[in-house]
Amino acid sequence: MIVDTHIHLDDERYIDDLDDVLSRAREGGVQRFIIPGADASTLPRAIAIAEAHEDVFFAVGVHPYDKAQFDTLDFEKYVYHEKCVAIGECGLDYFRLEGSDEEKELEKQEQKRVFHAQIALAKKYKKPLIVHIRDASRDAKVLMFEANAGEVGGVLHCFNADEELLALANENFYFGIGGVLTFKNAKKLVNVLPKIPQEKLIIETDGPYLTPTPHRGKRNEPLYTTLVAQKMSELLELPLENIHQSTTKNASKLFNIF
Repeated sequence: MIVDTHIHLDDERYIDDLDDVLSRAREGGVQRFIIPGADASTLPRAIAIAEAHEDVFFAVGVHPYDKAQFDTLDFEKYVYHEKCVAIGECGLDYFRLEGSDEEKELEKQEQKRVFHAQIALAKKYKKPLIVHIRDASRDAKVLMFEANAGEVGGVLHCFNADEELLALANENFYFGIGGVLTFKNAKKLVNVLPKIPQEKLIIETDGPYLTPTPHRGKRNEPLYTTLVAQKMSELLELPLENIHQSTTKNASKLFNIF
């Protein structure tokens, strides 16, 4: 069994064939799905999907790019829902910073404010975090230690292979590995993977994005977690069944979805 710990089933690209997408995944051995909270406008759809399917769960949160939604999102409206398993995806993303140095710095500070606030909410509601970090490893790591994010832990979604972040393995954080592992240019992640404690590895798609080889260029979907597991098995020189069992155990423990 595999748990897809990060799949945007509320994305419009799944609207027409969601049942087929889920059926293919279940037939392939994917038996649980977590929809991260990124854009508040699609959150009602995420909840509806989770309520309609016993094996689908969701998180509530605001992606760094959608930080303007944070102050108007009523977390309490969603966090007590029985299918809500985490806060996020939240974090820092400096990849698209624009403008003057002053404007960039203001953007960074606002992202930090919103990220810090969501860590506080995770601690308040005792939910793990789904953390998005892109081109911001040092700032994210410092903020997470200062905010004592390890109190609730979580996952570094789409782990960026920055070894500096491996220190968070000792802070109750897991590492989400997806289709990037199968890319030809993923040498950094391939080299770092064996350094991650096996009890801290979980699998994700980040669908509809980051589709693994050999399906790159097409919409990603939960079934393709099987390709990630296969590549992980190959690189770690472990039986595929071991990867299935360990990553499922890890995801179940983190998100309390036994």
